[in-house]
Amino acid sequence: MIDRNALRTAITTGLANGFASLSGVQDSQYAALAVLSVATGSYGGAFELGRQRLLGSALGALLLLVGYTGLRGLPMPVGLAITLGCLRLLGGLLQLKVGYKVGGMIIVMGWLVHEGNLASWLPLRFFWTAFGVLLTLLSLRLFWPARGLDQSLNAYASLLAELQSSFRRLASALQPECHPPTGQEPGLQPEQYRLLRYRLQAMRSLRPALLQELGSMPERHPANLLLKRFDASASRLVMLVGELLRARPSPLGSTPLAGLHQAEAELLEAMASQLGAWERQIRARRGLPRPPAQGLLPPPSWQQLEREFRDPAVNAASLERLERVATRLMLCRQAEQAIRDAEASWTAILGRS
Repeated sequence: MIDRNALRTAITTGLANGFASLSGVQDSQYAALAVLSVATGSYGGAFELGRQRLLGSALGALLLLVGYTGLRGLPMPVGLAITLGCLRLLGGLLQLKVGYKVGGMIIVMGWLVHEGNLASWLPLRFFWTAFGVLLTLLSLRLFWPARGLDQSLNAYASLLAELQSSFRRLASALQPECHPPTGQEPGLQPEQYRLLRYRLQAMRSLRPALLQELGSMPERHPANLLLKRFDASASRLVMLVGELLRARPSPLGSTPLAGLHQAEAELLEAMASQLGAWERQIRARRGLPRPPAQGLLPPPSWQQLEREFRDPAVNAASLERLERVATRLMLCRQAEQAIRDAEASWTAILGRS
């Protein structure tokens, strides 16, 4: 019932407000406002928002001083509009996404409310803003540390759990004894595939916060390389799950193709088990997760697939059924190769770190 992020934000805001109030320094409310504006879910995200807020505050203060002094001869709405336009232009050049909004508030409030004490109000506002940002970053390190790397790895573990379920559902659709409830089809459903895609997008949305945490050259950091490899393999597997969902299996039963269906089902189960090993390694990590000690082992039926194809009874099946089976087997082989490639890259990345 307790959201750690919300509780951490509340505690940090209370500490900032209490310390600022006890200090007796004016304009202390900006410390709590800074905490509320940058207290995101991770250290990297808060660092980026804090950087933009401080840069926007400095830019707004500079333009306020220049505009208020140089444009006082113009009507107030015109001078204020010109100054805000310059802020938007410079903010775009500096690639500020939210910082220019803070600068705009400083310009408007300074011009309309604090025009008589800009020399004291601007330094105090910047000081309390910087104090709030610093306190927020410390809280993200001390109170239930929230790091972009942990969030990204946990998101990938959740995606792996969904992939395991998807592979097992695809395998269950190949069992002749599977009798679904009335009106439903066995195996994977389209809404479950859409959930996979949502998980993948959620994992990718955490990348900017992670890069902020990894130092001056984040692209070369082993954590970033590992997550890029995870993203590539997850993308391939999710795409292949969608292809398998669209390529419905041929009719099941005691047919000459039953051996091929069985080999496919057993490989899907083996891949689900291997992804389960990945998930356990990630959730039990100490630092960067290590790859599973045992790689993917295809079942004997999959290894003997060529012998099944040499069976004359298989070749006697209709061309349409053979094409459907061959399409699904090709997709399964691609999924197997995706897992093998990911494990090889995983080992290589950690070997270099």
